[in-house]
Amino acid sequence: MQLPISNAATQLRLVHPAEDLPLSVPHPGVRTMPRRRSAVAEGALATAALAVMALLIHGYHPYAEDGGLYVSAILKALHPSLYPRWGEFVTVQMQYSLFPGLMAELIRASGLRVSVMVFLLHILSIWATLFGGWLVAARCYASRQARYGAVSLLALWLTIPIAGTSLLLMDPYLTARSISTPCGVLALAAALDMAAAIRRGGPLPWRSVAGCLFCLILACSVHPLMGGFTVCLMALLLAFSAPHAKTRVLWGAGFCLLGVAVSACLYWFGPIATANYFRVEHTRTYWFLHNWHWYEIAGLLSPLLVVELLTQRKMRRGRDASRWIAHMAVAAGLTAMLVALLFAGHSSRSYEVARMQPLRIFHLIYIAMILIVGGTVGERLLVRRPWRWAALFLLFGGLMFYVQRCTFPASGQLELPWSTPRNQWEKAFLWIRGNTPRQALFALDANYITKPGEDAQYFRAVARRSALADYSKDGGLAAIDPQLADAWTQAEKAQAALDTETDARRISVLRPLGVSWIVLPSAVSTAFSCPYRNALAKVCLLPEGLR
Repeated sequence: MQLPISNAATQLRLVHPAEDLPLSVPHPGVRTMPRRRSAVAEGALATAALAVMALLIHGYHPYAEDGGLYVSAILKALHPSLYPRWGEFVTVQMQYSLFPGLMAELIRASGLRVSVMVFLLHILSIWATLFGGWLVAARCYASRQARYGAVSLLALWLTIPIAGTSLLLMDPYLTARSISTPCGVLALAAALDMAAAIRRGGPLPWRSVAGCLFCLILACSVHPLMGGFTVCLMALLLAFSAPHAKTRVLWGAGFCLLGVAVSACLYWFGPIATANYFRVEHTRTYWFLHNWHWYEIAGLLSPLLVVELLTQRKMRRGRDASRWIAHMAVAAGLTAMLVALLFAGHSSRSYEVARMQPLRIFHLIYIAMILIVGGTVGERLLVRRPWRWAALFLLFGGLMFYVQRCTFPASGQLELPWSTPRNQWEKAFLWIRGNTPRQALFALDANYITKPGEDAQYFRAVARRSALADYSKDGGLAAIDPQLADAWTQAEKAQAALDTETDARRISVLRPLGVSWIVLPSAVSTAFSCPYRNALAKVCLLPEGLR
């Protein structure tokens, strides 16, 4: 005789603990999808729709900020003759990452334009991150509402800042982090399968092991720093899934102490900073925890508190995966904060630990927090009330859209490969690409990316011409590679307040560097010949004798 639903659920619970249930077995009192395969297919389709929505909300600006740095490196890998002068600020990206070279090979093999390939990979990275989030949520929650809540909140908060680290969850442009981020989330989903097998005492699923290793290797190849942090997090996750409490504590504490020990070695045996490198380092104020505002420090503590509270037994209705994630996040987060306090100080003898930016480990911790918050909200608050889901999307979607418009007010929301740019500075850079010789060397104000209407559009990526190093983006490269510190200091001093100097002063500081063209705001007074001008920017040629 067929058992009533409640009795059947009780028997299932007696045979399989809730935390070890496969996706094909429903959790008591919670409606789930009948098969793992259908759950994966549903997640792939749902996250594809969310990826398009996320693109519309968060925008796309391929040449802004770090996106311009990586596009320049890709162009250099494709065309080695580009950036013949001061090109070390382009090639430095290739020394630490395989990303520019891999992108160049993809572009050559596909025959697509750089702008098209960059756009396609950007939207693919959004989908892969959201799909990885779905897989993680499926291992933490049994209900559809929780899974949809998790990935919906992730899609809506895709560009939130990670405390005071100067990172966004995902950038509105393609970078190496655009690849390492989905790799990290997918590795987390595979590691949860491995953790479940460890807890049961069974053999490790070979597909999960292979998938996790592939994702970690790819992440480390394209972004060694973020990939390395992901490896540390996966090790902690597996440690906290051990079946015995004593083993969990020993392994977890051991990994944390190892992180502190490695940091201490880097600090004490690292090279002492030169005067110029000391100056470069201190332009990266976000590297030093004591420079952070109170709300940025709260941005480190609050995710740890949230995941710990929301994964308590009385708050969750499913598997132990969320608890393993919470333990991983708390242990890693507290260890990173301790390392930053001890070895990444403002007056350190060595800045090797500061260069590693240990607090960037919070990037994946934030993703885990959002998935847990979204899953809890979807399961307990939104449930099957369409108006509540609509309110969620309207509130957070509208807020994030407004933030993006305030961040890039002079640029289009979607700067697609086939669209005409609205940004006046970008138009000036495009004119330079089509009307100046490849050997030309340009100078701009050291802080040009903060000029009104500039929207952080990176000169080298758009104009495809050599330029002296700037304060912001090239300063970040010099902070990563100390060998660039002297060149950066020379260029930054030559271009400091270039917009307010007299022509005689511009000539005297630019002549020794071989500059032949300068880009100035339209309102700036100069006697130089300026063959291009628009509402915000003009391109001027230095006198013939200087070239």
